[in-house]
Parts: sequence; structure tokens; C-alpha cells
Amino acid sequence: MYIDKIEPLDKRRSRVYLDGAFAFALYNGEIRRYRLEEGCEIEEPLYEEILRETVCRRARERALYLLRDMDRTEHELRAKLKSSGYPDPAIEEALAFLKEYHYVDDAAYARNYVEAHGGKKSRAQIMQSLWRKGINRALAEELYEEIRPDTAEQIQRLLRKKGYAGQEVSREEKGKLAAYLMRRGFSWEEARNALNSSAFDSARCFL
Repeated sequence: MYIDKIEPLDKRRSRVYLDGAFAFALYNGEIRRYRLEEGCEIEEPLYEEILRETVCRRARERALYLLRDMDRTEHELRAKLKSSGYPDPAIEEALAFLKEYHYVDDAAYARNYVEAHGGKKSRAQIMQSLWRKGINRALAEELYEEIRPDTAEQIQRLLRKKGYAGQEVSREEKGKLAAYLMRRGFSWEEARNALNSSAFDSARCFL
């Protein structure tokens, strides 16, 4: 393998490119210590040593630091490590380490998320949040069905915030309340049941 390019990443670190592709980022002192120079060949044993002893170790430490203040999904950690300049082999090694010792567990994360937010967010909002975090769709839906947050209580809490507590309101106002609930991810049927009026269907024209 040949070192094609060494380019500054910031004041202390540089990216090293091998055979036309990004290989890893090192501190400038490490580059000098390993005697890496553009146009020079790097032997496989040295490459493996750098990757194993320096880059992979640092990726694990960075991942553990990211988990210090909050839980994250595998998808989130992979994206964070990628944006920090770690190569794919180091990222995969770090994630394998974290999963082996249960520092990252997408199923546990999804379960905790549904339990924490099930009383405040609609099913649609929870599903969208979990999918954005990289949680498998089937897993997210399975856990939601297992936990089954009280949708009716969620809706009533939102309606109380809007000042509605079952009192008689106009069809137009019912339509606005229904639209509000549907924007929060609840279905028309769920909104209809919550507002519960014989005249509710006619309020649909106000959506």
C-alpha cells in the first residue's frame, strides 16, 4: 500500500489516504512517530498495528464517551463515529465491542423510548422517531404493540392543554381540534372517539 496523500483535518490531526482511499486520521505527532510520508509505501504489518493499536482503540473510547451522557442506537453511534473521521473497520470493531458488553442494545433502547414517550406522543410520532434513529421498523412496531401506551389518555391530555374538557363546542371548533390531533399523529378515528359527538362527522369539512 502507498500513501497517496496526507491532508490536515484540523490543527492537530491529519487524514491519511492509502491507494487512493481514506484510511484513517491520526494526530500529527503519531504520523511523525510512524514515519508516514506521502509517496511512501506502508507495509501491511504496520498498517494493521496502526489500525488495531491506535485507530480502533480510539474509536472504542470515543463511542464510550458518546454513551456517557445518553443512550444511543447503533445507527446514531455509527453516524457519530463516521462524522468524527473514523474508518469503517474501526467503527465496526467499536460497535462489536459495545454490543458484546451490552453498552448498545437497540431493542432495549426502543423499549425504553416507547415507555418514556408513550404517554406524550402518538404512535406515528414514536414510530417516526425510532425509524430516524435507525431502529428496525418491525422491532419498533412489535415493542409498541407489546407495551400498548394508553392512546385515549394521551389525546385527553393534549385536548386539556387546548382547553377542551368535554364541553359543548361548535362544529368548527371540533374540526380544529381534530386537525390538531391528526397533526400530532393520531388517526381520524382516534380523534373522533376522543371528541365523541353525533355532529362530529360534519366537522370534517373544517379540516
